[in-house]
Amino acid sequence: MKQIAFSVSAEVAYDYLVDPANRAEWQSSLRTVEDVVGPDGVVGQSWTDVTVPGLRPRMELTEATRPHRWSERGTWRSVEAELTLTFTPDGPDACRVGVRMGLRARGPLGVPMRAVDVLAPYAVASDLRRAARILGRR
Repeated sequence: MKQIAFSVSAEVAYDYLVDPANRAEWQSSLRTVEDVVGPDGVVGQSWTDVTVPGLRPRMELTEATRPHRWSERGTWRSVEAELTLTFTPDGPDACRVGVRMGLRARGPLGVPMRAVDVLAPYAVASDLRRAARILGRR
């Protein structure tokens, strides 16, 4: 599991990362978030990611244990993605955010999605480093 250092508490990092309204600020592939249903940080909350390539996966928060762990699942056509972030305190004003991600697809997208599955954690880690920089400036 990749871990990214944040210079804020686990609570601050968790609250920022779990909020769909902040996603486009730190996720490089995201233009905006639409159709948010449900309260922030509560299991069952859902939204639509509007990505740079134009894909529109429907996302759902599937686990939320503030400030320790949250998971989301996204679906778009025959593709499913799962992302889990874990938050480990590293002093009073620092934490490490661990990332685990998996992608699957049925049908003709199955084989190419295996390659994306290998590369996706690196992209997510890069996005988390961007989030750490943003929070470090606040």
